[in-house]
Amino acid sequence: MSDATARAIAPPRRRSGPLRWLRRNLFSSPLDTALTLAALYGLYLTLPPLVQWAFIDADWVGTSRADCTSGGACWVFIATRLEQFLYGFYPAAEQWRVNLGFGLLVAVLAALSWRGLRRRWLAAALLLGYPVVAYLLFYGGALGLAVVPTHQWGGLMLTLVLAIVGIVLALPLGVLLALGRRSELPLIRAACITYIEVWRGVPLITVLFMASVMLPLFFPEEVTLDKLLRAMIGIVMFQAAYMAEVVRGGLQAIPKGQYEAAEALGLGYWQRMGLIVLPQALRLVIPGIVNTFIALFKDTTLVLIIGLFDLLGIVQQAFADPDWLGYSVEGYVFAGLLYWVFCFGMSRWSQRLERRLGQGR
Repeated sequence: MSDATARAIAPPRRRSGPLRWLRRNLFSSPLDTALTLAALYGLYLTLPPLVQWAFIDADWVGTSRADCTSGGACWVFIATRLEQFLYGFYPAAEQWRVNLGFGLLVAVLAALSWRGLRRRWLAAALLLGYPVVAYLLFYGGALGLAVVPTHQWGGLMLTLVLAIVGIVLALPLGVLLALGRRSELPLIRAACITYIEVWRGVPLITVLFMASVMLPLFFPEEVTLDKLLRAMIGIVMFQAAYMAEVVRGGLQAIPKGQYEAAEALGLGYWQRMGLIVLPQALRLVIPGIVNTFIALFKDTTLVLIIGLFDLLGIVQQAFADPDWLGYSVEGYVFAGLLYWVFCFGMSRWSQRLERRLGQGR
């Protein structure tokens, strides 16, 4: 083939650039053009006043509402209440224990993401050892640490405790329920189906109320369950039902040949599930699992109805202070920003995990 012929049949170069991207994504049709212009006009109307209120005219330094005189956002309210928003009513002298507990968790999670380390030992330490360490740090009563009762826990600390406990316990319980729903034993399958459908058919508010009021009635009078523990039990049992349906979708997506191949190798039921089926099923439903985690994190705000002041609850309680009446917008913006940071972080982590496991290639 001559050079002239090769140049004649060579594929055309793909043109790229900002103008081509704009034309293809924002102005590809009259409707897209109209929607783009409408969106730009909406941003023009809302974005400059928002920036003016939140940054330019905002008050950042001060100790009371008398320092908020510019007419913009009063971030002094957030600064003066920040400690309460983060720790609730946890004693100031003991707040280092909370920082140490969550710092250890972040360090272990960061180590788990490091490929050069033996992650099995770290995962075992995280699941078996960290809950004991966290309980001793947060509650105390051992190693010379003063006891801090759970009714003093609140703010972001309480939100993270509820969310982490719910996530760690709801996932394995949901996996067991999903396996039970697909079991060939009629009694186990009927029990799991009944559990899942009953718990998915009631709102979480009702579950929390029943856990707070009705659950103590099933225990002897001398047994007293902490209110926070009752809330955790209700959240875990509720979210496990939703997690079970997510995992069941992954199990149904596994080809039948995978089950048959595992049986041909002579593997038992739990070996087939633990080594062959579940790793593939869980990888397939990573987005659904993380979506359930995000929903659980946001649902922790409902514990306010049983007298637990999580992040949103402690922010709303601050609105009742006569010294700070009228600054609810700043409080809601602060709480919303924190919820968004954690939820967005979980979303990005799930995408990174999908890429590492090769899902979608």
